[in-house]
Amino acid sequence: MLIPDFPIRTERLDLRPFTEGDFAALHAYQSRADVARYLYWEPHDEQATREALARKCRRTALRNSGDVLNLAVVVRETGQLVGDVLLCWVSVEHRQGEVGYVFHPEHGGRGYATEAARMMLEIGFDLLGLHRIVGRLDARNTASAGVLERLGMRREAHLRESELVKGEWTDEMVYAMLAAEWESHRPA
Repeated sequence: MLIPDFPIRTERLDLRPFTEGDFAALHAYQSRADVARYLYWEPHDEQATREALARKCRRTALRNSGDVLNLAVVVRETGQLVGDVLLCWVSVEHRQGEVGYVFHPEHGGRGYATEAARMMLEIGFDLLGLHRIVGRLDARNTASAGVLERLGMRREAHLRESELVKGEWTDEMVYAMLAAEWESHRPA
């Protein structure tokens, strides 16, 4: 079980639970077609964003298989919410997890996704004691693949037309890292 002390701080970012006050910042990126393009959901209207925010507000601890830690990513210097990261505890028995992230495109290219996702790997491996963490993505999402590669995760699979997403057969890429591999990628 893991209930982190918040905020979780990286060099430039604070990772914290979502609050109701995050609606405008969350909607600013979840409503964008370019953000939803490679995800399972369509761009969110206000109601869909409210529902997503309510879910995210509840995802503050990892107690058992299937639980998700979903945190707002805030640039400490400006206080601006720029995206969110998650760590899913896929299996307690097999010590498996999954990392994910969604960021506002206006804040791309600054390394925020990599920095925040690296912290989620650290939480998974160092605090939760996971053996293996994966990252799954639409194979067309080269920017997301770049984040996983910068984290030191290795591409394990390219699944051809493995999912029907928004009426289209899509390829899925699976990246992974083992706890033993994390040792050589852990921040100094």
